[in-house]
Amino acid sequence: MRLCSVSVDLDEIGCYAQIHGLTAAETCHAVYDLALGRMRSFAVASGLPLTLFVVARDLERGQNRDHLQRFVEEGHEIGNHSLDHLYDLTRREPAERVRQIELANERIHAALGVRPSGFRAPGYTVTDDLLDAIQASGLSYDSSVFPCPPYYAAKASRLLSMKLRGQSSRAILDTPRVLRAPATPYRVGRPFWRPGTGLLELPIQVAGPLRMPFIGTSLAMLGPSAGRLLARSLLGAPLVNLELHGLDFLDARDVPEALVHVQPDLRIPLTRKLETLAAVLELFRNHGYAMVRLDGAARAFS
Repeated sequence: MRLCSVSVDLDEIGCYAQIHGLTAAETCHAVYDLALGRMRSFAVASGLPLTLFVVARDLERGQNRDHLQRFVEEGHEIGNHSLDHLYDLTRREPAERVRQIELANERIHAALGVRPSGFRAPGYTVTDDLLDAIQASGLSYDSSVFPCPPYYAAKASRLLSMKLRGQSSRAILDTPRVLRAPATPYRVGRPFWRPGTGLLELPIQVAGPLRMPFIGTSLAMLGPSAGRLLARSLLGAPLVNLELHGLDFLDARDVPEALVHVQPDLRIPLTRKLETLAAVLELFRNHGYAMVRLDGAARAFS
């Protein structure tokens, strides 16, 4: 079995403003107004089924619903990315965690006519209690665990640097024990980084013995040649779970200048990002990988 799934977290620009403490970027809608159209064109040209993880509050905006409805009609999957994208969701009261999951399910179904089967946590951060709530809500899989030492170190360094400069961020740091989690699909145990008999987990992709990040941001920085080289280290894996963000379909022309200064991937031209993504996907296709939605991958591994 060789499967490749491409999912996209539809974090609007305001989410990045919360990470970096940038009030000037909070009202920008570039992910829905610009990135989604480019994403759809790329998917059509590539024959690529996508899984879009939606922050349900964004469905209050009519244009956003219209954009997503086109994806639904064309056969793409809609996943649950919580109601409000609270970076500290794991630290909230149990009732609020349940509300963020279940109300998102309800609003997505009401707005788009589909029921999510998968969840992705804001900031990739999960706990045993959150995974229990996800399973209790009727969702069949989670795809949040990111056992990636380089990513963890970079995030910790960024948050510490901001703290030392007196800047605040909504982002939080996961337990370092997440780095012990399997890099391939597994049923979660207790604690969640150990295999067990619980909810099906489809981890965010890492590559090679150093568990390098294999996500849209890192591929954009690598470019086509280095991106293909990193992708080769994954050949033979039963599932390649490539996670992107809406930001991967934007560049410096599309967002407030203040955000470009703190998001290096926005300095990469859009054409180069798309070239890299196309090269990586072509490599997997040429080695017999079937492109499937994440819910299809979940069925294969359940």
